[in-house]
Amino acid sequence: MEKIRLQKILSESGICSRRKAEELINSGRVIVNGKPAKLGDKANDKDVILIDGERLKYTKKRKKLYIMLNKPRGYVTTMSDELDRKCVTELLTGIDERVYPIGRLDRNSEGLLLFTNDGNFANNIMHPSKHVSKTYRVTLHSAVSEQQLITLQNGVKLDDGTVTLPATVSVEVASAERTVLRITIHEGKNRQIRRMCESLGLEVARLRRTSIGPVKLGMLKPGTWRELTSEEVRALRNAAGEK
Repeated sequence: MEKIRLQKILSESGICSRRKAEELINSGRVIVNGKPAKLGDKANDKDVILIDGERLKYTKKRKKLYIMLNKPRGYVTTMSDELDRKCVTELLTGIDERVYPIGRLDRNSEGLLLFTNDGNFANNIMHPSKHVSKTYRVTLHSAVSEQQLITLQNGVKLDDGTVTLPATVSVEVASAERTVLRITIHEGKNRQIRRMCESLGLEVARLRRTSIGPVKLGMLKPGTWRELTSEEVRALRNAAGEK
């Protein structure tokens, strides 16, 4: 087999996205034939590749999986957790191939989370330049003023000084003690929706992601998963501008 770049091998093996693979290589956690790997190295299925001391089983031909999960609250979006918290991968029972999450939801958030073993697909969905939309149903512990709505729509200055891109915001429920918003963003900063609300003095009671690009969570029950249809995968590829 022709040798290809190491980060591509890692992503095609379902270990992680290509971007994460580059981080693993740079941190010295990848060994090829007894030597620490570096960016630009190439390998094939004849080479001995170790990640954190565990040998990688790499075969070129694998079934590519595209999965959606309705993540419940209380689960962290990691493959394993040093604090022994519940991980989303515990919910993916019956899957033989190793898959990893595309993006993340924090422990107290819930809703649509995608998984795959297709590194190129994952990278295209997550890459900031693709601006794949994500929609959330956000329940707040208070009323929301007109000015706060305008700021959420136009861009919020976050705690690190960055300003979010314009968002689409609609009010679903409005009262003095409770507001429900539907917010669509086109970027993926860490804990972005919560930070946007916190910057405006709004306390989030519940945060649920309902769609990524054209793919909607629908009636999938919390804690359960299903494979995406070929039409859904195609629609996501189109949303990310994948050719």
